[in-house]
Amino acid sequence: MANVKLTVNGRAVSRDVPDTTLLSEFLREMLRLTGTHVGCDTSQCGACVVHVNGKAMKSCTVLAAAISGGEVTTVEGLANGSLHPMQTAFNDNHGLQCGFCTPGMIMTGVDMVNRYKAAGRELTEEAIRHELEGNICRCTGYHNIVKSIQDAAAKM
Repeated sequence: MANVKLTVNGRAVSRDVPDTTLLSEFLREMLRLTGTHVGCDTSQCGACVVHVNGKAMKSCTVLAAAISGGEVTTVEGLANGSLHPMQTAFNDNHGLQCGFCTPGMIMTGVDMVNRYKAAGRELTEEAIRHELEGNICRCTGYHNIVKSIQDAAAKM
């Protein structure tokens, strides 16, 4: 057993968990933050992306104990009284259909915009499509997801 202490969405949490507990399981099962979706358990789909210490990470590939002491932001933690610009952009641009991949796409989009802005680089349509390679959507064909990220980038 491991004692995992994290700050999740700005709130300190501590749980005793089996050493093999994945971060995705910790978030969903122990903290009941079900916005983090698990689609493949093999890091292929990106539905489980969260931010760990400010960087996008697939939560199905990291042990909760390995990041103990860290800070995690889930899709639920993006909104601060009102929707985050990325969440609003996905709604406004119809960047979702079934919604299963949406939390991971949103978290990936926020990370992408933050990294490009910090580096002073332009976030082009081509760059967005390249950055989304680790996230799978079976419904939209990605066009409106790309539009959503472009829209949010202009507002973030």
